[in-house]
Amino acid sequence: QVQFVESGGGLVQPGGSLRLSCAALERTTNHYFMAWYRQASGKEKELVANINWAGDVTYYPDSMKGRFTISRDNARKVVYLQMTSLTPEDTAVYYCNTFPLPERPAWGQGTQVTVSS
Repeated sequence: QVQFVESGGGLVQPGGSLRLSCAALERTTNHYFMAWYRQASGKEKELVANINWAGDVTYYPDSMKGRFTISRDNARKVVYLQMTSLTPEDTAVYYCNTFPLPERPAWGQGTQVTVSS
């Protein structure tokens, strides 16, 4: 499985923005759909956004539409998540991985996003 390293999280005030990055190690992810997931404390992991291999088709759950933008740079093997209009409900650890997930997904360490005043 491909290993991932997420970065870019931090503490941000409500209404603020962050840009997350996900670097793929080892094998290329160019032919995979990629996705961002998040897990808030005490909750299940949930899908945040996904993107096809070409980068021209994306999907967002309703709660993220208009606020989050997923993109990818296949040459650099990096997937991005631009987040705007953040709310405390967006506080979570954010992970990237392929989409759909394999039967036994390998997760990176994730990057913590905390939205608080």
